[in-house]
Amino acid sequence: MLERIVQVARPQPLASPLGELPAARIGRLAIRSLYREAALAPKPGLVSPGSHGSHRDMDFATFLRSLQSLRAYFPSIAACGLRRPRFAPLQQLGIDAESAMLAATGGVNTHRGAIFNLGLLCAGAGRLIAEGEGLEAAAVCAVVKDTWGAEILAGLSSVPDVAALSHGLSVARRYGSGGARQEAASGFPAALELGLPAYRSVLATTGDGELAAVQALFALIAELEDTNLLWRGGRQGLAHGRQAAAGFLAAGGVLAGDWREHAAAIDRDFVAANLSPGGSADLLGVTLFLAELGDCF
Repeated sequence: MLERIVQVARPQPLASPLGELPAARIGRLAIRSLYREAALAPKPGLVSPGSHGSHRDMDFATFLRSLQSLRAYFPSIAACGLRRPRFAPLQQLGIDAESAMLAATGGVNTHRGAIFNLGLLCAGAGRLIAEGEGLEAAAVCAVVKDTWGAEILAGLSSVPDVAALSHGLSVARRYGSGGARQEAASGFPAALELGLPAYRSVLATTGDGELAAVQALFALIAELEDTNLLWRGGRQGLAHGRQAAAGFLAAGGVLAGDWREHAAAIDRDFVAANLSPGGSADLLGVTLFLAELGDCF
């Protein structure tokens, strides 16, 4: 089973075995970030250790099986990035990882977005290491944008069969939403401009990584055009979700004394409306990865 990553107040730097390769360290951080996202609670409409949220086909154990299946993927794609590849080799690694994930979960999509987002960022980090550059969050995001952005966007028009589209791509076409591909091709602006500032602000104030992660998640939900909310609730569902998250932040967010009760009430509301901000959850994983990446080396 997946080794348990202990939740602490302030996330501690990864303890790296002597001689561990850079790609392995990057890959471990990716898994750690996804575990932290999955273990976080309360989260509106999303799977956590004590709730399956708005999802009837998965629970926390499903996420653990999925993460176990991806343990080799993230180091592999980081190592691929060290070789300064074009997009195609990265894409093939992602396809293989998705197959492994679906086999582990019985066909349930738990981490397709993470395979795409964090896979690209791991590759970008590998490329920066190969070039002797530091792993600042903005620099890694810029590598993804500048190196593979055009090829990422080209994929939006390369799936002619509508039935073959993912939910995100289907919603992107239906509503004109950018979705995960646009976010990655643009250098992850939502993570850099929404998730990270919210996370770092609360972490600096409280020293508590759990509080910081919750604040970052609500900041993302409040502003992001989340394709999962669009898929489940259309424009009305998206507006409802964003308004609820904005109200949580306006009431003080995680710095309010009753924040857990407020967040739990929003969770119940999302579940009743069958809403799940999966796109925001994916970008929370990105945020947590970027927040600690510079401490890996």
